[in-house]
Amino acid sequence: MSEIILMSDVRVAAVPVEENGEPLVDVSAHLRVDDRKHEDSRGAEVQLRQGVLDRLLRAQALLPDGLRLLFVEGYRPPAVQRRYFETYADELRAAHPDWSADRIRSAASRYVSPPEIAPHSAGAAVDLTLTDADGRELDLGTAMNANPEESDGACYTGAGNITEEARANRAVLGEALSAAGLVNYPTEWWHWSYGDRYWALQTGAPAALYGAKDLDAS
Repeated sequence: MSEIILMSDVRVAAVPVEENGEPLVDVSAHLRVDDRKHEDSRGAEVQLRQGVLDRLLRAQALLPDGLRLLFVEGYRPPAVQRRYFETYADELRAAHPDWSADRIRSAASRYVSPPEIAPHSAGAAVDLTLTDADGRELDLGTAMNANPEESDGACYTGAGNITEEARANRAVLGEALSAAGLVNYPTEWWHWSYGDRYWALQTGAPAALYGAKDLDAS
């Protein structure tokens, strides 16, 4: 099994950002959108950088007939990202009081990116799944956003403890998104990105295209 580089890895933080100024755009006119994250982000979650949306549309065109992408979350305000990370880190501290601060940070980053490098806060990442033509979600092995503890690791993209059907559906999703130029975070089958530091590290790009954006400051 190839090495899994976590978001907390110093190699990710070391990637420079050369912000290209691309705007955030609303995806709801272009993709099937689920509203399960609306309360947390107050509607900001339906936005992505234009280059990411362009690649998602390309991926959708590559899917087999009758399948559609279901968009769940894109942009995540830095304050929301910070809250998610700290809440999960607190849960890990309570469960493992003997763990060091570095181990807590690393373990937390399997599921929530450290706020200072989070692809979602750059508008570069998307959480998504697949549906059939009638909008019914396909089986991809776990609920979206299932953490490693509650899923017994089945949230990992290459997990072996899922059904053949789920494995096949993950392959279909992954083939289309990879072909369109996005990269997966391998601890979360649903998380894909383009233009962020993690993407740059995985593809060998010299720099990330997108840095964090704070809508409240714009």
